[in-house]
Amino acid sequence: MKNKIRLGILGGGGDSLIGIVHRIASSMHDSYEIIGGVFNPDYNENIKFAEEIGLSKNRVYSDYETMINEELKLDESERIQVVSILTPNFLHFPMAKKLLENNFNVICEKPMTTTYKEAQVLESLYKSKSLTFAVTYTYTGYPMIRQMKEMIKSGIIGDVQRVDLQYYQGWINPIIHDNSMRSKTWRLQPEKSGISCCIGDIGTHAFDMLEYVTNMKVKELLSDLNYVYDDNKMDVDGTILIRFSDKIKGVIRASQIATGEENNFTVAIYGKKGGLKWEQQNPNYLYHLSENEPLKVLKPGHDYNSDFAKLSAKLPPGHPEGMFDSMANIYHGVAREINKSIEFEGEYPSLNDGLRGMLFIEKVVESHKNGNKWVTLT
Repeated sequence: MKNKIRLGILGGGGDSLIGIVHRIASSMHDSYEIIGGVFNPDYNENIKFAEEIGLSKNRVYSDYETMINEELKLDESERIQVVSILTPNFLHFPMAKKLLENNFNVICEKPMTTTYKEAQVLESLYKSKSLTFAVTYTYTGYPMIRQMKEMIKSGIIGDVQRVDLQYYQGWINPIIHDNSMRSKTWRLQPEKSGISCCIGDIGTHAFDMLEYVTNMKVKELLSDLNYVYDDNKMDVDGTILIRFSDKIKGVIRASQIATGEENNFTVAIYGKKGGLKWEQQNPNYLYHLSENEPLKVLKPGHDYNSDFAKLSAKLPPGHPEGMFDSMANIYHGVAREINKSIEFEGEYPSLNDGLRGMLFIEKVVESHKNGNKWVTLT
């Protein structure tokens, strides 16, 4: 058995949702060991949290620069090999840049940066290295999403002609209507979140998913965003028309003010011979629609699935898998890349996916601010 990959973590301490998702995901394939990191900007809280999760204090650092400098003093056989960045958006770029410069592999939460220019800097730096860089577009790890990808690739639904993605949440609704709460929420602060809230947070998931399952690139888009209040600088809702070509079109709808919605992410791809539909809140079912046959429902763990989908399912049929499992598959893909055992295209979202995501966010905002005009993704 190979030695476990030594993992460091930046952010994700305390009651952070994304922190616990990453920590559990990293443990699920027995590929990683969390060595240390910087979990909280307050050093005392940082140490306290490390003790709570059973880490030695000698690899818990005051800040990411100190972590890098101290880790580089260690023998390569002891040094942290890959670092997960789980901080607010504005810290992703400086952390990722410093890690790449010092030859650490990176797993970064989305969006990869706060601007497309920053993403291009990371791309240039990454190309000069022999490192692994993943961006955690979590939902691409679901077995039935990977089954969808393989079915589209094999031509089961024919040439794609229509796409429809919806991602609705309601959690910002009570915040956006309270001025004091609105001013305290970091996702609604451009200096911390970037130029977009809703599209940068969940719309980018839908865009990445669209290009992931179809293996096609969006060429043009037109957006209409909603900020609700004039003094609110960040979108909380949006509708985006997209074109792959003159004959292949669709829509992405994203909202964080869809009152009562929890995490309603739906992916529907329609081809000339059939359609495929998947719902994140019911992720173990992939619906195969056809003109001349009854609806088929595909589920993980069965032999009829593709090899890629079977690799991504850890349990026998009838045992539900969820978000932890999906994120775990991304971590597993990164581990397989580091250990040079990767088999399938798309085992983890890459730096290029993060770059495309940043281009998408900026073009959506540009289209809206220019009077809802079509813009090209170049």
